[in-house]
Amino acid sequence: MTPNDLGQTGTTLLGGLGVVIAFMGIGLAIAQRQKKLTVVDTMWGIGFVLIAAETVLVSSGGDGDPAIHWILLGMTAVWGLRLAWHLHRRNSKLPEDPRYAELAEADGRPFAQVALNRVFLPQGIAMFLVATPIMVGANNEDIVWWLVGLGLAVFTLGNVFEGVGDAQLADFKADPANKGKLMDQGLWRYTRHPNYFGDACVWTGVWIVAAGSWAGVATVISPIAMTVFLTKVTGAALNEKGMRKSKPGYDEYVRRTSGFVPLPPKK
Repeated sequence: MTPNDLGQTGTTLLGGLGVVIAFMGIGLAIAQRQKKLTVVDTMWGIGFVLIAAETVLVSSGGDGDPAIHWILLGMTAVWGLRLAWHLHRRNSKLPEDPRYAELAEADGRPFAQVALNRVFLPQGIAMFLVATPIMVGANNEDIVWWLVGLGLAVFTLGNVFEGVGDAQLADFKADPANKGKLMDQGLWRYTRHPNYFGDACVWTGVWIVAAGSWAGVATVISPIAMTVFLTKVTGAALNEKGMRKSKPGYDEYVRRTSGFVPLPPKK
């Protein structure tokens, strides 16, 4: 990247940071009014779409290839809007997610402090960090088309796993005959978290598309951070803690089923 490109990238990053601060501030106000932390789940996908849209607006006057602006925006919109709609449709009919309820209860501080310090601030930082390939990659002067093709393939694989996994779980829960039962069918037979595996693939694909410059390569922290969040911090770790308490036979399911990468189930 030239000095001009670096300056443009810095402007894009600052703009993205502004979007995150403003959007998370709005989310905090909504959560406080509703006394429901689950709203942050719906906001997660939308926030990335807003960052990508801001990136297109800011980067359009720079030296970056316009095609990559729209490729990254399109990828982000396909993933983010589907996820936001899915989570909104699911969570709007339910009370507070038990994970968030337990977090608020264990913390003991006023709701507003818990919402800011334990939910919206950490997720805002995570959102900005994970979105760096979008903001940096949009300023790549040249498109490396084989990287774009590879990135789109990985991204598509991730979207399929995430979308199909979410749909299979929703259909399973919608059947009254499955109440209290453990979902171990479809993609869930090969991995305990097809949606989280898909999410990791999505952001790996976005990073690959952005990796047409050395600055883009450096944003590899994005898929690494997303995978760590999904497996060790906010995703699988919290989810499985609750599942072990509520679902009979979950330990046996853990023994035979891969925790993340899809694999044939063990006998």
